[in-house]
Order: sequence, then structure tokens, then C-alpha cells
Amino acid sequence: MKPIRLRADVLAGLTTSFALLPECIAFALVAHLNPLMGLYGAFIICTLTALFGGRPGMVSGAAGSMAVVIVALVVQHGVQYLLATVLLGGLIMMAFGLLRLGKLVRMVPHPVMLGFVNGLAIIIALAQLEHFKNGEDWLSGTPLYLMTGLVLLTMAIVYVLPRLTRAVPPALVAILGVGLLVYVFGLPTRTLGDMAHIAGGLPSFALPDIPWNLETLRVIAPYAILMALVGLLETLLTLNLTDEITETRGYPDRECVALGAANMVSGAFGGMGGCAMIGQTVINLSSGGRGRLSGVVAGVLILLFILFLSPLIERIPLAALVGVMFVVSQQTFAWASLRVINKVPLNDVLVIIAVTTITVFTDLATAVLCGIVIAALNFAWQQARELYADEHMEADGSKLYRLHGTLFFASTTPFLNQFDPANDPDRVTLDCRHLSFVDYSAIAALKTLRERYAKAGKHLQVFHLSERCKKLLKRAGVDHD
Repeated sequence: MKPIRLRADVLAGLTTSFALLPECIAFALVAHLNPLMGLYGAFIICTLTALFGGRPGMVSGAAGSMAVVIVALVVQHGVQYLLATVLLGGLIMMAFGLLRLGKLVRMVPHPVMLGFVNGLAIIIALAQLEHFKNGEDWLSGTPLYLMTGLVLLTMAIVYVLPRLTRAVPPALVAILGVGLLVYVFGLPTRTLGDMAHIAGGLPSFALPDIPWNLETLRVIAPYAILMALVGLLETLLTLNLTDEITETRGYPDRECVALGAANMVSGAFGGMGGCAMIGQTVINLSSGGRGRLSGVVAGVLILLFILFLSPLIERIPLAALVGVMFVVSQQTFAWASLRVINKVPLNDVLVIIAVTTITVFTDLATAVLCGIVIAALNFAWQQARELYADEHMEADGSKLYRLHGTLFFASTTPFLNQFDPANDPDRVTLDCRHLSFVDYSAIAALKTLRERYAKAGKHLQVFHLSERCKKLLKRAGVDHD
């Protein structure tokens, strides 16, 4: 590795580690867990996926989307059941990758990707507003002005510094600079230590203390499946985004296997489950992190913070971290999606808006699934409208229909409406050279058409079926001669 690349990855990893800390602590608190569980999970998952995953430059850790999934489990059954769920969820993720199902992410349309990115950007920004509260009450007066000023100063450094030099990551300079300013002048603002104390020891291996029986499986299986699906979905979509930013190609199946293994190790060592984190990934990439080393450095530093550096790290002002995350939110949002509103089909615009809105108000998995369903229905509708027929009378008095398009469940009615069995001549020919049969609905439509002509006492002959169509019809027992 070149010295310049090595230096860039190390600095990017250091910057990313600072961004991981408050997020992982906050997500652990959301899930009613000890903050150290979030940090242990971040250390293990970030390090292992960086070492063995399929997407260098991507950062994984204890993610909020997965924390929300397991809140009810922790409240009802306790931490030990959570750890067992993380183990099972990791196993499901590994199976997903080993079965090479990562390619399914190709089924996610681009408008859904844009909605996903925009939704997460809004969530990242909204999450920072919690730091402007003291308990349940919003800050006011001097504490609010000081917090706001430090946040704006941090953002200004991140935006302005790259115009002066790119030797160091601007987010790192902003965090350390604002932290030094607060320390030197003794400014009374909240710090990371006000969220939680992060001092601790090494994570220790211990299998969950639960009864290993079918009753336990019935309790944890639904949560494990949901956790795995949410984690895989967010990871694969973040992988796609990282591919676009870096203009390189990752390996989704390998990433799924590594993520599953990392979750299993995290569960076995008392850590939370996790997946790719889009905000921290953007920070890492914008700070110059492109190799595996940046993720490894970020993960290992989390452990060092816990073991040795907690007194220093707890002095980092929350305002500096909030400012950096606001910039990340702005950089993550796909502003180009607003500029193309009048240039792309209305259906795609609606998908972007729907996925963004659902992501913000519900969860990522629901939003993406809804987006895929909407896009798929739109595609089916458009394809159904594309089906048409050319028809003309032959010299021998027969009639020829030449169909163009795709015959499937949504286009069977337009297909049947092309024909007029009552008024057509006794001999009708259907040319399928430009017609594709896709599903059983297509086969049923052809069978219905034959029956209509037979009922009218006329003969329908089908020509130029593709070999695939012939096999479909033969398997269904439908005559195509």
C-alpha cells in the first residue's frame, strides 16, 4: 500500500471512529441496552467486515435501523434473548450470502435507491435534533446559542477547509478544533461523556444464558429474521451507493457472509447486532478512506477508546459531532433527484417521494419493499400498454395477426381484446415472432383464445413461437400447432 493511501485510510478511520461513537451509544440507549454493548458491536462488526467483507471503504456498526427492530424483544425478554437473536440473525445473513442471493439487490430500481438515500439523509439530520434537548425540554438561552454556534462553526470548517487544503480530512480537523476550543476556553456545552461513560474492559466470550429449546426459538426467530432482512437490505443498498461514489464494484455475497459472521461474533461477545451505516460510510469516503484499513482503524480505535482513551474521548463536544453529521446529511441527500422532477416520468417521481416519506415515518425495510412494489406495478402497467397487434387479410381469405410485446398477467386482457372471433374468417393465423410468453397467465390467455375461436367454429393456428414459449406451453399441456 502506498504511503499516501495508507495515511489517507488511517486519517479517514480516525475521523469515522469519532462519528461512530455517539451513534452507537445512542442506538444502544434506544434499544434499552448498556452503551458498551453498542460500542462492542461497533468494534467487532466494523473491524471484521472491513477485513473480510466485499466492499472496502464501507463502514458497518451497531445501526439504528436494527436497534429499533429489537426494542420490544429487550423489554419483554431481556438482554440474553437479544444476544441469541443476534447470533441467529447473523446465521441467516451468512446463509443469504452463501446462497448467492446478494444479486437480488439488482431488483431495486434507481428511484427506490434515491428515495432510500433521501430518507436516510433526513433521518440522520432529525436524529441530531435530540442533542438540542436537555431531557425532554429543548435547550434555550445561552446553552442553545452556544450549541448552535459550535455546530455552525464545525460545519463551516468542514465546508471551507477543503478549499484551503486536502491534506487532512476536514471532519477530523473540525472535531478536534472545536473540541480544543471548548477545552481551552472552558465553554459550558454538552460533551460525549454526558451521553454515557464509555470506559470498560475487553469484551468476553459467553454464550447467551437462555434455555436452548424450541420455545426460545419461537421467541427469537421472528426478530432474527426481521433483523437479518433489515440489516441485509441496508447493507446492500449502502454497498450500491458506495459503488457509485467510488466508481468501483463490490461483492454483495461476500459482504453478506462477512456481515453475518461479524454479527455472530458480536452476539457471542456481548455486542449488539449491526449492518452498514450510510452516514459513517459517507464520512469515511469523503475523508479519503478507500481501502480496508480505514474500516479496521475505525473499529480498533473504538476498542482503544473503551480501554484507554475514554477520559479524553468523553470531552469531545456533542456540537462538533452534530455539525459533522449535519454535513453528512446534506452530502448524503440526492439533490439531483429534485432537479430531475420535471425530466423523468411522474411515476418515478412518486416512487422517490413515497420511499423517502415511508423511510422517515416507518422503517427502511417497509419503505424499500413498498417502493419495489410500486415500481413493479408501474412497470407491469407500462408493459401491458405496450402490447399491440398488426392485422391484415391474406390472399387466401385467412386473417393474420402479428402480435408485438410481452404477454403476462397484466396484458392478458389487452391481448384478448385484439381479436374478433365472431367476425374473423374461418382460418386465423397468429404470428408470435415478436411476442414473449412470460407466465402461466399468458398460457391461460392463449388457451382461452383457442377456445373462443373453437366455439365460433373457426381454426386458430399459431406460428413462430420461441423455443422457451414452446416449452412453457408443452409443460402446461397447451397445443400450439
